[in-house]
Amino acid sequence: MSDTAIEILDRETAYQGFFRIDRYRLRHRLYSGGWSGELSREVFERGHAVGVLLYDPARDTLVLIEQFRLAAHLAGFPAWQLEIVAGIIDRPGESAPEVARREAKEEAGLTIEGEVLPIHRYLTSPGGSTETVTLYCGRVDSSDAGGIHGCADEQEDIKVIVKSCDETMELLRAGKIDNGFTIVALYWLAANREGLRRNWG
Repeated sequence: MSDTAIEILDRETAYQGFFRIDRYRLRHRLYSGGWSGELSREVFERGHAVGVLLYDPARDTLVLIEQFRLAAHLAGFPAWQLEIVAGIIDRPGESAPEVARREAKEEAGLTIEGEVLPIHRYLTSPGGSTETVTLYCGRVDSSDAGGIHGCADEQEDIKVIVKSCDETMELLRAGKIDNGFTIVALYWLAANREGLRRNWG
């Protein structure tokens, strides 16, 4: 169905804080024909995120980060999450690849070499949020990677961790990596690792 099959009757901001929740009244076309009854839905306006898997093909290593996540803790997962570098598109005119490069510098202290490779763009929770994630893979030199990074004005406390691909994949298979950004990126790497090593090595 097309966008003409949706009729937005009203929208109001139900909550505005660090994030925003909008409340909609709407109706939509039915597969059987005609229109649905009026629906009321709250939508979480999370913004649009960019994640980048930092890969060193010469050493076959990944540069990952670990940081505190309150929501993970509240959901019963480890509060300190092992993740790929990621951030929000929040600067006017900034492209997704530019965000990937900026976040690699801010969160891991690394410069991506050459072009970033697109992995996938997807919705995190289409039933309740407009958030999209755009994933990339970036080539880096991991020889001097490490330390604590992040923006002080955002209270970021980010630890850089370098792991071999094999060790990271073992963690993935054992269920030790919990967040979607990282899971999607690592399964992509599993399918493309040898090609990356040939092309980038």
